[in-house]
Amino acid sequence: MSEHAENLPDDPAVLKAMIAALQAENAKISATLRVHDQLVQALRLRIAKLQKLAFGKSSEKIEREIEQLELALEDLLVAVAEEDDAPINEGQDEPSPEAADAPALRRRPRVSDTTPRERRELDPGTCCPDCGGDLRVVGEDVSELLDMIAAQMKVVQIARIKKSCRRCERMVQEAAPSRPIPGSMAGPNLLAHVLVSKFDDHLPLYRQHEIFARMGADIPESTLVGWCGRAMKTLSPLIERIDADILGSDLLHADDTPIRVLDRSRRDKGLGKGVKQGRIWAYVRDQRPWAGDAPPGAVYRFAPNWKEEHVLSHLANARGILQADGYKGYAKLYAPEPDGKPRLREAACWAHLRRDFHDFWVSTKSETAREALDRIGKFYDIERDINGQTADVRHATRQKLTQPKVAAFFVWSEQQLLRIPGKSDLAKAFRYGLARQDAFSLFLSDGRVAIDNNPAERALRPIGIGRKNWLFAGADTGAETLARAMTVIETAKLNGLDPLAYLADILDRIHDHKINRLDELLPWNWVPLDAAHSPAT
Repeated sequence: MSEHAENLPDDPAVLKAMIAALQAENAKISATLRVHDQLVQALRLRIAKLQKLAFGKSSEKIEREIEQLELALEDLLVAVAEEDDAPINEGQDEPSPEAADAPALRRRPRVSDTTPRERRELDPGTCCPDCGGDLRVVGEDVSELLDMIAAQMKVVQIARIKKSCRRCERMVQEAAPSRPIPGSMAGPNLLAHVLVSKFDDHLPLYRQHEIFARMGADIPESTLVGWCGRAMKTLSPLIERIDADILGSDLLHADDTPIRVLDRSRRDKGLGKGVKQGRIWAYVRDQRPWAGDAPPGAVYRFAPNWKEEHVLSHLANARGILQADGYKGYAKLYAPEPDGKPRLREAACWAHLRRDFHDFWVSTKSETAREALDRIGKFYDIERDINGQTADVRHATRQKLTQPKVAAFFVWSEQQLLRIPGKSDLAKAFRYGLARQDAFSLFLSDGRVAIDNNPAERALRPIGIGRKNWLFAGADTGAETLARAMTVIETAKLNGLDPLAYLADILDRIHDHKINRLDELLPWNWVPLDAAHSPAT
């Protein structure tokens, strides 16, 4: 309906009609925006409810619904932003807590101090535009524009100059440098990009093929597959070393999550039935909460099913403390050995128990469940104050403040079992805690032990994110490769490294690195090649 001023009619009646039409159009747009906002809020609420349901127990149906709702929510938010003509104000800080339910569109982007910055000066000159007088600098206004330099391919030509001796006619030429994959065109930076894109960003190779084609490089998918496999073979010695170091720790967190895997034996039963459910286990060492000396790391293992034999194999040489959920496959690890002592002591997860009470409270608004949540919440209040303190400080604080509260909780739990229906989910939660009372109390006697198993649960989040991009692994061997790739990538991230830079450097130098000095390339020991060779300052 917009018209240039010179094209507007002179008739007042026509102008009134045009104004009325514009008002009606604006009202329609406003109504559409309100509907969009309502849908956004409804979807946010629905997602929150489903996430709470899925928090305690996994459900593939719920997970798929959450994923679809999140995609729909994203589309709606884009549509709302498209219709918004007001100048955008990205703000300076995080959204306020009271605005937590509103669309988070106004947080200012964070940019690392190490990000390259380009300064462009807009200088008004040396003469005043009004009187022609000399201008002097009195200050400047600086604003920032976040931009991106598009990735691009480059071909590195390695020219090995041949020279001959004038005296003896000997031919002299530098040896060809080693390549991450012998005989391959793939450079270390390109290989690292492919690996991180596939196993961390969960970008399938056929999509990477399309992206590379836009950049002017036609790399067949079959070639990308070969590069991934051979690059993982190159990294195998390092991954095995990470695996041995982490699993040799005396305090581990463990958890598992399902992963769908194509099963060729079921291929005649249709796509839906041509898959089976395997498991990915994560074993995590994280001593940062109690200022331990050992660096953090995560080991991932794939198993085709949920049988206990896999856990027993993974932890065959482990000794010390294992913090995990109540999976029955761990039971043999906690059993006493001939000397009467167990090889692994069980540390239970208070977050897991709290989740059971939370689910019951959400569905029934039970005052008993609410009180259980409040009592457990007081344990966490104490933990927040001692996070990052030494094991001795944590132990002393827990003995003084937490131990009486935990003892009172279990006495109270026994009393509640006499008052509630024995077959209710609430009774099951109380019995779960009482049956593992020693495991739930271990953190009181050892300052190294965490109150919950959240480090392992966090380590499995990338699998959940990946499931949004791929429905299943191609085979058991593909899932095993995923687990090994995640071991090196997630361990690098836990140690504060950029996995892309780390893998590029490792792939560039691992073939020329002495095998007896392989520990130098572990994520917690790694020094970039340029930094390692630079003179000390």
